[in-house]
Amino acid sequence: MIIILFFIINWYMCIFIHSFFLHRYASHKQFEMSRGWEKFFYVLTWLFMGSNYLSAYAYGIMHRMHHAFADTDQDPHSPKYSKNLFDMMWQTRTIYNDINYGRIEVDPKFSSGAVQWSAFEKFADSWPNRLGWAFAIIGIYAFFATSWWLWLLLPVHLVMGPVQGAMVNWFSHKIGYRNFKVKDTSTNSLPFDFLLLGENYHNNHHKFGGRANFGGVRWHEIDITYQIIKVLNKINVIKLKKSPKRDIKPEIITSQKSA
Repeated sequence: MIIILFFIINWYMCIFIHSFFLHRYASHKQFEMSRGWEKFFYVLTWLFMGSNYLSAYAYGIMHRMHHAFADTDQDPHSPKYSKNLFDMMWQTRTIYNDINYGRIEVDPKFSSGAVQWSAFEKFADSWPNRLGWAFAIIGIYAFFATSWWLWLLLPVHLVMGPVQGAMVNWFSHKIGYRNFKVKDTSTNSLPFDFLLLGENYHNNHHKFGGRANFGGVRWHEIDITYQIIKVLNKINVIKLKKSPKRDIKPEIITSQKSA
């Protein structure tokens, strides 16, 4: 029971910081925050993601490339150009590392305004740090796992962030329903996204990339991360950018079809 609770709590900690900081802030700048708060959320990313820490700088650039080249041969992670889920994950890893370690030249249109804290990322991304987190997690499993099958959660636990990203980038281009006609295969893979706190409303997001609320199109599309964002905006931790008012309802595709 302790291991299951540990896994679930860490799952939601990881996807929150993934969605809030790496995706909506570092990639899309859907809200503003001070440099002090930015560093706070850098540290929180390290604490929440641990062994699978992702660089806000590299993630942000790669995600901007995904939106620019969605479902083309230049997309960093498209199911359309991957043999299977694991092939796509490996391709994503390769491109992410190429950006993170400066092995490729990045177009300035993707790197402009990218968030960066080089000194901290050098520490958080180091192998001693990653191994330290990994051994700590393994130790918790060794101490609290009461059945052999609980150890099956460990591989996912150690690479939780990339697994969550792959779930969106694969399944939200493969299954689900579409609210909007866009030039790619993005879908909303869950009608109520309890699993990834709003990230599965991928079709909505691809239609309105600058909109902080990924849900809100259909009555059941509740974006949990956005609800937290509204609270953080209210208490002045962040400042939401004003989006142009749109009537999004007439564009909804009435029949729900798999992409």
